[in-house]
Amino acid sequence: MIDINVLVKPLLDLLSSFGTGVLPTGGASDALNSSSSVLDQLHQMSRSSINQMNTAWDGVAADAATSKALRVQTSSATLSDRGTEMATVVDQAAAHVETGQKDLNGIVQSFVNQATALGPAVATPQGLTVLVGSAIDHLNQGLTVVTRTQNDLNTQTAAMNELTPPPSTSPASMPAALGTGVKSGIEGLSGLASGAASLVSTVSKPLSSAASAATTPAASKAMSTPNTPSSSSQTQNPSQAKAAEGSGVKITLPDGSEVEAPNEKAATAVKSALGAVGTPYVWGGNTPGSGIDCSGLTKYAYGEAGVELPRLAQEQGIGHPQVSPGDLMPGDLAVWDGHVAMVIGNGQLVEAGDPVSVSSIRTENIGMEFYGFYRPTA
Repeated sequence: MIDINVLVKPLLDLLSSFGTGVLPTGGASDALNSSSSVLDQLHQMSRSSINQMNTAWDGVAADAATSKALRVQTSSATLSDRGTEMATVVDQAAAHVETGQKDLNGIVQSFVNQATALGPAVATPQGLTVLVGSAIDHLNQGLTVVTRTQNDLNTQTAAMNELTPPPSTSPASMPAALGTGVKSGIEGLSGLASGAASLVSTVSKPLSSAASAATTPAASKAMSTPNTPSSSSQTQNPSQAKAAEGSGVKITLPDGSEVEAPNEKAATAVKSALGAVGTPYVWGGNTPGSGIDCSGLTKYAYGEAGVELPRLAQEQGIGHPQVSPGDLMPGDLAVWDGHVAMVIGNGQLVEAGDPVSVSSIRTENIGMEFYGFYRPTA
């Protein structure tokens, strides 16, 4: 008579090597979410710092400092989003392992139930045949669970590698009012990202040993003659699944940074204006690619978004008046008494020079009176 314990051992070996998938409180996922929360707070504080700096300081040097501070602000927002997405990846990886562990428990219990149901017949040649066949079938199901979970974790590992901030990210030249806090947040997030990526990778290692744990003849036969349908698990890349917070619309700028416009109309206007980069300056011009002037560019771009602007630059200060520098968003207009430019985010403007180009944000423009920043879609 064959020992049932011998037949069930490969399944128990798979189960013991698999792990639970339960993350400890205060682990990588919680730490990533905490870092993102800190960066969000720093982002809010930076708005106030930028506004205070512009109140106390103006001129070319102030414009340069504002541009740099806004770039830091964008960087902190991006890192916060990455941290939240990384935490999601870790949680999803753990959930895959937890699901696999529950599935394996169910497979083991199913085999035990079938063996018990045979009763005394298990001692007969026919009963033994049924029992061995059942053992092979259940082991094959267990190996399918391991393979499925390995594939899911490979997807999560790839997603984590995609989200990990590059090592070159450095806030060393930030304004003093912002630098220390954001630098600490970035360094903390980078360290946690490395740890989280390691966690996702490490959590899959026991599965390789679990798959090799089935070393009995029954296991070998089960692996060479699979007889159960393979399970599949579709995992959505969290960098694609994460919806933009609030009603904002994400835009990727030519420099690779990701910013958020306040709404679809502002986003369309920014994309349209950027599409005109390289167009030569023609006074009174309205045609991207052929010839355009400053107010012609912003009027055209917002026209593409269904928002009508006056033709003259000094009259385009419409919508929400006097947006503070620390609260600027893509699509806002910088208006002078003879010039207008569009804020695109990350401390930059797009404007009709010769040709249309992207430059650092500023309030100075060859001695013109600066009217302020405006949001036409407000």
